[in-house]
Amino acid sequence: AAMLPEEIRSEAVLVIGAAIDYAPAEFRADDLQTAIGYDVDMGKALGKVQGVETEVSAAEFASLLPGMGSKYDIGISSFTITEERMANYNMISYIMVGSSYAVQKGNPKGFNPDDVCGQMIGVQTGTYQETELEGFSKQCTDGGKEAIEILSYGVQSDVTTNLAGGKIAAFYADSTVADYSVALTNDQLEVIGGVRDAAPQGIVVSKDSQELTQAVQGAMQKLMDDGVWVEILASWGVSEDAALTKAELNPKA
Repeated sequence: AAMLPEEIRSEAVLVIGAAIDYAPAEFRADDLQTAIGYDVDMGKALGKVQGVETEVSAAEFASLLPGMGSKYDIGISSFTITEERMANYNMISYIMVGSSYAVQKGNPKGFNPDDVCGQMIGVQTGTYQETELEGFSKQCTDGGKEAIEILSYGVQSDVTTNLAGGKIAAFYADSTVADYSVALTNDQLEVIGGVRDAAPQGIVVSKDSQELTQAVQGAMQKLMDDGVWVEILASWGVSEDAALTKAELNPKA
């Protein structure tokens, strides 16, 4: 708590930027207003350690990073740690998550996760998976195959809805999100091809806020050391294997 910048201590509120449409990490409760999920619970726990209240400020994912340090104090919204992001922001690792494809139950469109060239795939705008799909598509065209038809949506719920409705052949998202989407749609969907390319995700802080960065890193490490972080994940049905035990600042992506 003493490590927090004076302006945050005096206001006693930590503003967290999040795209609350990415279950089970961050999404809306039945009232369509309240933010819930394991990232949301973690943010609240960080606030308790630091002696401040937390306020989730919701926005589309692609708009979160530009608001860091001005509109938001920190960002907790399933941000995959990448070299590009660390070049502009501080990132504190806390979880390891892979990527998965989901299709309609029974895979009626015959989607092959190992040969995605020419396929129509949905993804949330600004995510790591969108960048990955763009790279996959280039590999397709470089090899003389059809490009992937990438349909990007501002919120994950639109991606899931369009897959359930048959508009797209598959979606590509965090593995935890894909698994939860299956449950949310009462098994209208299924994950295909397993979990691919696990990578760490991180809490985002402006590089101009080194005091805040250190305070958040210390608080996250305490949640890990005390077992609170594993308990939060377990309450959302996420395996403790996903929980990192060291809150590293700007680790190798």
